[in-house]
Amino acid sequence: MTTIPTSPQPNLLIRLLLQPVTTEDFGVQILWLVMRVGAGGLMIHNGLDKLADIQGFADNVVAYIGLPYPVFFAYCAAYTEVIGAILLILGLLTRLNAAALLVTMLVAIFFHIKGNGLKITPLETATLYAVFYLFFLANGAGKFAIDTWLWQKLGSKSSS
Repeated sequence: MTTIPTSPQPNLLIRLLLQPVTTEDFGVQILWLVMRVGAGGLMIHNGLDKLADIQGFADNVVAYIGLPYPVFFAYCAAYTEVIGAILLILGLLTRLNAAALLVTMLVAIFFHIKGNGLKITPLETATLYAVFYLFFLANGAGKFAIDTWLWQKLGSKSSS
């Protein structure tokens, strides 16, 4: 006979956004945190650089790759890189922010390929960032994150 759980489970969207893939290995969790802070902290600088010369970025990058409304998309990229990176560092809505940051890196990779072909030097940084953001998109924030704390709070509420 199948038993039906009496406690409500967090809905799928909340689970997808917050539930981390975790390991109890403390060293791995520290490394996970360091990667999140590093990949987020360095990205803030890129976003601030874009904001410092938004028109230049819009003209030389966004318009060059053929996106419409270059200034609008330049602001989207810059604020994604600043705000998304801050939230990634905090581990808040990590998968959502990692997805947004991954998109900005895929656009950067496209820009570098269009402008320089397959030369490794320009592609290297954007590709490394993309790999980090793909990791966080797939695995979440890790143990030391606001997402994990929220997930634990939601889990304890649903079981009481």
